[in-house]
Amino acid sequence: MNRITCGNCVALLRKTKEPFADLIFADPPFNIGYKYDKYHDKVKKKNYIAWTKDWMTVCKKVLKPHGSFYIAIGDEYSANVKIIADELGLFMRNWIIWHYTFGQRTKKKFARSHTHIFYFVNDKDKFTFNDHAVRTPSDRQLIYNDRRANPAGKMPDDVWSHFPRICGTFRHRRNWHPCHMPESLLARIIRVSSDEGDWVLDPFSGSGTTAVVAAKLKKKYTGIELSGEYTRESRKRIQNCKNLPVEGEGPREWTDYMDRELKWLYHENNVPTGQLSVEEHKLALFTAKFNSIMANEENHFTPNEIMKRLIRLRKSGKLGPLHQKKVRTSKAKSS
Repeated sequence: MNRITCGNCVALLRKTKEPFADLIFADPPFNIGYKYDKYHDKVKKKNYIAWTKDWMTVCKKVLKPHGSFYIAIGDEYSANVKIIADELGLFMRNWIIWHYTFGQRTKKKFARSHTHIFYFVNDKDKFTFNDHAVRTPSDRQLIYNDRRANPAGKMPDDVWSHFPRICGTFRHRRNWHPCHMPESLLARIIRVSSDEGDWVLDPFSGSGTTAVVAAKLKKKYTGIELSGEYTRESRKRIQNCKNLPVEGEGPREWTDYMDRELKWLYHENNVPTGQLSVEEHKLALFTAKFNSIMANEENHFTPNEIMKRLIRLRKSGKLGPLHQKKVRTSKAKSS
């Protein structure tokens, strides 16, 4: 418990006698040629499918009766994962599409910019799903100020587009591992599908993100990783994450780019800060527009964040005065 173990997940989990995991998140190698430390990510298709069935079988074995099982996978083997899950008696709740920008570069096909995330449960009627933990403000609340809106917000759709890939130039990137999941994406899964004191398992621990987020959210965790180097680095990462917020959910770091876009939208919108501060629906609409521009951000800006930043820019003299838009008038033709 609360440890990342170095070893083969199939061999280790096969030895386990009793189910212990309340939640499993698996992000296996996709068999597309990634350069890992100890794993060759390009094997024959039939061998990869057989191996996928092996690790899914042992994961099913250690999943508690009311447990949840999430699997991230690429296009090539998503159908195989679904078929194997059906054979194992798992029930699919959602076939989630994680959509992101910075997709793969291509010349002869459309650029891929998504990953499949399957959400399975052991029991189709009894499972943990904390909807209150992941609800988000709806357009009815933010834009239309509609009294019919659920004050608790709406459930996120099954297309997740607000979790950017952790690319090589991103500040959250760990250079010792070739790929990372965003902490905020794992936080959504762990919050919604586990309770206090529950046990989270990641059979392909990799950079340790699942364990790190589980630790930050006060859950028990177990990670299994084939590479000794990745295991050591992940353990260091966990030691250094104490008292830190989930990446993407902490205090906002405003960049010059964000300020430029905010200033541009403010002048384009042409509504003074004083008016935005008292007319909630206008501020909500302004915020929604800004979030659309900032589509690559890890989480949405709130109206309160936007208002505070506008006021700060105004006080520093960086916002500048609004200019009255000129209205064109047509001159009457002389007869």
